[in-house]
Amino acid sequence: MEWLTSLAPVLSPLFGATGVLGGAWLMHRSNNRRINTVDSVQTMTQGFTQLLEQQRATNAQTLERVTTLENRVERLEEEQRQWRRWKAAAVEYIHQLRAMLAKLYTGPAPAPPREIADDVGDDPAP
Repeated sequence: MEWLTSLAPVLSPLFGATGVLGGAWLMHRSNNRRINTVDSVQTMTQGFTQLLEQQRATNAQTLERVTTLENRVERLEEEQRQWRRWKAAAVEYIHQLRAMLAKLYTGPAPAPPREIADDVGDDPAP
């Protein structure tokens, strides 16, 4: 036991230095973990931010496409209404012309072509 007591002046600073080095290593490790945690949180936050920006851009692009398609549909519907008005006016005009022909000539009016026979209401030409 005396040999252990005689080593006390050497062992005491050695254990103290080991304790200091161990404490420093633990502090270093704790700081690294804290820094890694902060980096991880920042990386996640940036990832979510980028995801949200991509989603907003996609939503804006989809909204733009829907608006464009709605405008095209409205334009096509208006064109269709114009064609229907034109067709109704043309059919009415054909009826008036045929009535005038029937009054002017004693013979029957010529039969309409097959393409418009249903619209005019007479039998198609042979």
